[in-house]
Amino acid sequence: MFFILSKVLSFLLLPVLYIFVLLLIAVLSKKTRLKRRCLIWGIALFWIFSAPLFLNLLARAWDIAPAKLQPGKTYSAAIILGGFTSEDKRGRGVFNWAADRFIQGVLLQRNGKAKKIVISGGNSKLVPGAFREADFVFQQLRVLQIPDSCILIENQARNTLENASLTKALLLKNKQQGPYLLVTSAFHMRRAIQIFKSQHVDVIPYSCNVIAGDVQWSFFEFMPNAEILNRWSLYLKEIIGFTVNWVLGKG
Repeated sequence: MFFILSKVLSFLLLPVLYIFVLLLIAVLSKKTRLKRRCLIWGIALFWIFSAPLFLNLLARAWDIAPAKLQPGKTYSAAIILGGFTSEDKRGRGVFNWAADRFIQGVLLQRNGKAKKIVISGGNSKLVPGAFREADFVFQQLRVLQIPDSCILIENQARNTLENASLTKALLLKNKQQGPYLLVTSAFHMRRAIQIFKSQHVDVIPYSCNVIAGDVQWSFFEFMPNAEILNRWSLYLKEIIGFTVNWVLGKG
């Protein structure tokens, strides 16, 4: 039930949905006062949620920078959270916009910062097919000639809570000692750490895939950008999820 609710929430958090509804009311309503108010609010929300400035201000406060790793120290594992691959129409895996998670995790292992790579990810669709993200990624790691002995996979998790609980069991089963490097997108790291710590998994943040820029206060920071609309939904989902976990005492 929680999994289904999270999917519904993701849809309801799309800023473009509210902008569309407001503008639709402005067009269809016969009440002059209501038309004017909806038009003003629709335009205002469109500007706020599409201008890079406001998202960048939020990201500067929300994103967690990668921790400074101890020189010469090798950690037992780098946990790479799924969400960086997708399933195409033929059921085959493809890398998506979050592929920096994969790249940074591989570099940690290749550079001797982590002994093992842990991939956590199943199929997050409401009606899942046969595709499992961790299985696809395992094959890509083999292509890069990373030994099987350096790879651990967990292919059932559908969300971050399951990432944490199932990865914990996997690490304990394979007798891997923490702390572990947690690799995920910068916008997702704060909530991911909250959940992993609630599951008593000792993790060190290694953020990547930064999707918001620095605040520069230039003219272009105030100009609408269609890409920013989608990025807002990611941050809103994280903030609300983090807050709910905190209220429920899980963080």
